[in-house]
Amino acid sequence: MAEVIVALDVASGEAVELLLDRLPAARWVKLGSVLMTREGPALVRALAARGLQVFLDLKWHDIPNTVAGAVAAARELGVSMATVHLVGGAAMLRAAAAERGPGLGLVGVTVLTSHDASSYARVMGREAVEIEAEVARLAATAIPSGLQGVVCSPHEAAAVRTIIGPEAWLIVPGIRGRDDTPGDQSRVAS
Repeated sequence: MAEVIVALDVASGEAVELLLDRLPAARWVKLGSVLMTREGPALVRALAARGLQVFLDLKWHDIPNTVAGAVAAARELGVSMATVHLVGGAAMLRAAAAERGPGLGLVGVTVLTSHDASSYARVMGREAVEIEAEVARLAATAIPSGLQGVVCSPHEAAAVRTIIGPEAWLIVPGIRGRDDTPGDQSRVAS
């Protein structure tokens, strides 16, 4: 069953409280790097104390030992799901998975939804790149490395589902209302 994850893309802990008061049925919330930097672990603890499942979206990508330490810290905070960047490689992913414990799921980020083919090709130092192929290549490393799922845009979701299987978690950001502007995201759906 698909679940909605409420993105806490607001400026403060107080704004989080106001938003959540308007969404009493919310079960999952996503905490990104801006709000985490401002409010820190205390906000994670407060969200977990409200009975919410906390999705910590920090897209860790570092040496294996550092990422493993971050995963252990997230587990100790009561985080339910966190992101690692699949370009970190199998050793980093395995080290992260070894530290997650039973209550924390890890999902691998493929290609950021802010990239289109042209911008991603420039980042990768190539003349051209097929985003779908790159997402598929990265997604194929997630489950064998011990992760529980993958993050990809709505454009690649069906293909990724066939790669990771029916039981793995598939997180699809970039779902917008029909009249919403895409902001800085390139690969979105309504």
